[in-house]
Amino acid sequence: MLARGVITTPKAVYFSLPILIALTVFMTVYEAPGILRDWTISQNPINLADGDIRDGKCSTRRGFFTTCEAHLKYAYNGQTYDKDVEIMFVDIHAGNYDTDLVISRDHPDLATLSLGLDMLWNRIITLAVFVALLGGACIAAIFQILRVWRARGQLRRPAQLEPVPVEITAFQRRGKRLIVTYADKIVGRKTGRTAHTIFEPGQEPLVVGAKGGKAVALAVWHGNTALPVLLDNRLERIDISAEERAGILAPLTAELGAHPPELVVQGKRGPSVMARLARFFLVILLFIGGVFGYWVWYVTSADSQFTSPAMDLNNMMPAPLNRWGCDQLKKRFGDQRAPFGCTASDYTSWK
Repeated sequence: MLARGVITTPKAVYFSLPILIALTVFMTVYEAPGILRDWTISQNPINLADGDIRDGKCSTRRGFFTTCEAHLKYAYNGQTYDKDVEIMFVDIHAGNYDTDLVISRDHPDLATLSLGLDMLWNRIITLAVFVALLGGACIAAIFQILRVWRARGQLRRPAQLEPVPVEITAFQRRGKRLIVTYADKIVGRKTGRTAHTIFEPGQEPLVVGAKGGKAVALAVWHGNTALPVLLDNRLERIDISAEERAGILAPLTAELGAHPPELVVQGKRGPSVMARLARFFLVILLFIGGVFGYWVWYVTSADSQFTSPAMDLNNMMPAPLNRWGCDQLKKRFGDQRAPFGCTASDYTSWK
């Protein structure tokens, strides 16, 4: 049998889980109704030239998250409507937005900004990415908690112990306690499992060597438990007699010698400064190449001249490139409104 509480869940997981769940629900409730409304409008839209857009305002957070809101007042088929609209999308645009009031011909009580329809796929993808990331983090945290609970329940029953070396991936001392994260990355039946444990004052993990600049310690699989249990250097975590404990430690002590491996192991030397600079500039060149390729695709092949953030990227291009890009767009969309970056002084026609 093993001591209780030898496998733990980091407190940060318990604290972060309700926050992640709240953020996931908030993003879904906050954005999904507006996207559904605008998707319905996009099926049969109609622009209202005499519609009134009041208190229109857009704000950008962290450089590319843009939120726009406005109060819409309009009349259709003798009925007057007042609506508040708010949309969020990802954009690198700097400056004002040109927008119209759009309603659904089938459901005139549904109204939005043409900007919301132009950015509809942008908004759908943004919401999907946020929900996927936050929801995935929630599922991972719940899975981690349940796996630890199940393992702790299994450790209450006696079982065969199978020794296994584990890699100590991180550790932190808080007061007299030692918090250790370890993983079965070396040679185990469930290679790759990561677990956490806390050593009480005076306890240390049973370090038996090093691999890849990290300490290797001795752990045991307890029957079919989902996680290995890291042992302490006195084997007090195993329910055995003092004679048995001494009999196990004696050959280990003889093998490790007078100076056993320490928890802190010197890591390998990192890449040189020139190598790091070369990698840095390579990343920059790849980024520039990707952005330029995206811009070329937009001006030559995009399905809409209002593709964001490509139209903002086109606006930031040097004058000769911007002029060429607008010419390519005009060849395909010349009979429609000009996008930002290609508009004349009236913000509608092509320059």
